[in-house]
Amino acid sequence: MKRGALGPQAVGLLLLVPPPLFWAGNFIVGRAMRGDVPPLTLSFWRWVIAFFCLLPFAIGPMRRDWPLYWRYRWQLARIALAGVVAFNSLVYVGLQWTAAANGLLLNSFIPILIVLFGALFYGQRLRAVQGFGLALSFAGVLTIILHGEWQRLLTLQFSAGDLVVFCAMVSWALYTLWLRAIPPEIDRIGLMEAQIAVAFVVLVPLYAGEAAFGYAPVWRMESFAALAYLGVFPSVLAYLLYNIGVARVGAARAGMFIHLIPVFGAVLAVVFLHESLHAYHAIGIAAILSGLACAMRGQG
Repeated sequence: MKRGALGPQAVGLLLLVPPPLFWAGNFIVGRAMRGDVPPLTLSFWRWVIAFFCLLPFAIGPMRRDWPLYWRYRWQLARIALAGVVAFNSLVYVGLQWTAAANGLLLNSFIPILIVLFGALFYGQRLRAVQGFGLALSFAGVLTIILHGEWQRLLTLQFSAGDLVVFCAMVSWALYTLWLRAIPPEIDRIGLMEAQIAVAFVVLVPLYAGEAAFGYAPVWRMESFAALAYLGVFPSVLAYLLYNIGVARVGAARAGMFIHLIPVFGAVLAVVFLHESLHAYHAIGIAAILSGLACAMRGQG
């Protein structure tokens, strides 16, 4: 490798930075659209758009890797169900009833769940410096969510929607760990398209059932713009980059980057909602970045 060139690990870490930005937007859009587009309809059409966006780039790799898809068919089925069907559908359903602060708090448990499940079921070990980094990063998330006022933890109230969102977080933790079972020689663009195709086996009946119960979307320009964003950025781009990142740096390290979601959420609130940055934002962001740095060193 030439001097100054980035190695596979460094590239993998860089690829994990954009997904939290796109997913922060996913939570904002999902919450904003709750009155116009029913949750399962939103999930279904999001993946329809993603499927056709990927198709021109995925059809060649899918033809080549078809024997591998069949060989790893059960692994493919479980990541499609956990990462495409369960996670997104449960998030959109939960956002019908839960507050944004609760959603962000629950989302921050993903790295902890990845480490916990990895230790319990996959024999993964956590070094002391990694544990410290994880705790520090989680404290930074809480600082941002609670506006630096830790006594707010005593007043947080949780609902059935929070339980649904937490189930989504469990699904994503399992998705991240299960991705490691997919061999790196399988093209990630084709793999993403294959996941969506498998997910439609479940998404289509869910969408039809929601419509049968009388839940109809209100199609406006804002609805189409929201679907366009959801279908491209948090679906195609974020999933592809995350999949590649997990393959290169491992599940635990990749999961830590989920803690960047409230960081980007704060930035998006300043840019689009004209909110102000406060001292607790700076403290929380510094803690999150320091925790990430500790976790990365612990893996070295």
